[in-house]
This record gives sequence, C-alpha cells and structure tokens, in this order.
Amino acid sequence: MVPAIAAVAVAVPLSLASPAAAHASCGKTASDKDGGSWNRTANGANERSGSSTGCAITGIAYNSHRLDYHCYTSGNDGKTWTYLRNDSTGVSGWVRDDLLSDGGSLYSCGF
Repeated sequence: MVPAIAAVAVAVPLSLASPAAAHASCGKTASDKDGGSWNRTANGANERSGSSTGCAITGIAYNSHRLDYHCYTSGNDGKTWTYLRNDSTGVSGWVRDDLLSDGGSLYSCGF
C-alpha cells in the first residue's frame, strides 16, 4: 500500500512573483554628480529612459559621440547603469556600464 501524498498550496507574495522594478524607473533622470571630462564613448549603445532594457530607447550613443556622465545606479538586470547626456545629439538617458568604453561613471546617483 502506497501512502497518500497531500497537496500543499504555497502562496507566493506578489513582490516575489513579479520581476523587480528598475532602480531608476522609466522616466527617471539624475543630476550631474560626475564632473569628469566629456571624452567618453560607446559603440552603438542604446540610451534608455530608465536603468532597464524594458524602458524606452531615447537615443543611441556611438563612438564618435561625446558623452557627459552624470552618475550610476543599479538596474533590474544585476548590472550598473550610467545616466549621461550625449553632447553630440543633446539626448540624455541611461546606458548599461558594460557598453561604455571605460565602464561608466564612478559617482553613485544615491537613490
């Protein structure tokens, strides 16, 4: 005779069931805390409205563009992201640090 196995229902909190939100939510901007030079580049990196690939693309940064870093924060992908202004196009946005020529800003946005 095989013993009966009881089914157990486990409630998962909504916060654990849904993906984590980006640290810099879509539409979030940041002040310029990084006073470094503007000779940073990226090779075709998307600039986004928040620190997540789920946020809208606001522009593209190329290696011929001059980028002004403002600060960095965490993304919902476990990577860090830098908020920057692309001085060649006038567009600001978030770019994942591993896509920037020097790894991104060294100054935390602090949020």
